Amino acid sequence: MTLVDGFGRSFHYLRLSVEDACNFRCQYCLPHGYHKSEADSPLSVAEIGRLARAFADLGFWKVRLTGGEPTVRRDIVEIARTVAQTTGVRRVALSTNGYRLAELAPELRAAGVAAVNVSVDSLDAARFAELTGQDSLQDVLAGIDRSLALGLETKINAVLMKGLNDTEFGRFVELARERPLSVRFIELMPVADNKEFFAARHLKAEHLVSWLTENGWKERERREGDGPARNFLKDGYNGSVGVIAPYAKDFCGSCNRLRVTSRGRLRLCLFSEADHSLRSFLQDDAQASELQERVKSLLGLKEVSHHLPEGKMGNTKHFAMMGG
Repeated sequence: MTLVDGFGRSFHYLRLSVEDACNFRCQYCLPHGYHKSEADSPLSVAEIGRLARAFADLGFWKVRLTGGEPTVRRDIVEIARTVAQTTGVRRVALSTNGYRLAELAPELRAAGVAAVNVSVDSLDAARFAELTGQDSLQDVLAGIDRSLALGLETKINAVLMKGLNDTEFGRFVELARERPLSVRFIELMPVADNKEFFAARHLKAEHLVSWLTENGWKERERREGDGPARNFLKDGYNGSVGVIAPYAKDFCGSCNRLRVTSRGRLRLCLFSEADHSLRSFLQDDAQASELQERVKSLLGLKEVSHHLPEGKMGNTKHFAMMGG
């Protein structure tokens, strides 16, 4: 089965937040740290298992575990194993700030995780600490090295910020010269809690695309499972460079994902005005068909695009609520 929305887009990619808490204080997300706002607890391993099975039966073969910071959960390896062992799931990935990655990478690999995306917004230790509130760049880089050594597909995600890390393009790109590493630059996006920061630091990703083109990088053709990132290759480099530009024309045309929050609410878009609880359908294995019908029905509400250019950013207060 493949879910197709009213605009002809097929969906096979589930971004599942398992925890909205985060121990970093990134300036564009949680500059004042995490403050609990949800009364109920995140989904249990059993609920996650039921969710994964239901979505797999709907044709979702790729699952990304996100946060907040997913490795804040002490049962993250069990969660990964549960999802990876789900019939129909072919690929499990993890997005992380990397603070526990060196420690957890072997267990995650053994549990079935195939890929990790690691947030690294600066390669300068002092600037990294300023941007994240944590003086842990070397620990994060050690986790990236460990992941590569274990054969995990590894990507670095850097959020573009004017006047903060926009002079580091060349340094980031050089990481992909010797290693099969994907370095991805993400255009800063607005949410309710970062409006002033966004206004001061937003840098259009088209500047980076021009920089890559001028420096001999060529755009790669899209492959199965690719999301909205544009990927670039260059002779002499083992890795690649990606650009995620949500303000680009037709950015949403390749959308292939749905999102579920750590409390079991379906988000049809990162910038939706509302989300829809699925948790009541996750209490018993016998509810799988009801859950699937609910998801199929809600997909009919998905719009053709977000409305960022019009200044509409939905009801997301900060990115830790949904993991991007």
